[in-house]
Amino acid sequence: MTDTTARPELPDHLSIDPKSPHFVREVFNHDIGIRFNGTERVDVEEYCVSEGWVKVPAGKTVDRKGKPLLIKLKGKVEAYYKD
Repeated sequence: MTDTTARPELPDHLSIDPKSPHFVREVFNHDIGIRFNGTERVDVEEYCVSEGWVKVPAGKTVDRKGKPLLIKLKGKVEAYYKD
């Protein structure tokens, strides 16, 4: 039997921006959770587990292309698949 619900391994560095070199479409077919310093975050745009940072929107501020301005927060990052 073949397991059709097999999930790809979560990368060390992942971005939700399709134009980013760190975007992996197969990962986004599943529900992903990010825990930052022990707290669940739902506003993470990009993360890196090995370097220990996440990028989140800086309020409602946007750049000239309409994308949110991001700030980098450093701490303990855990990425996981939600059940």
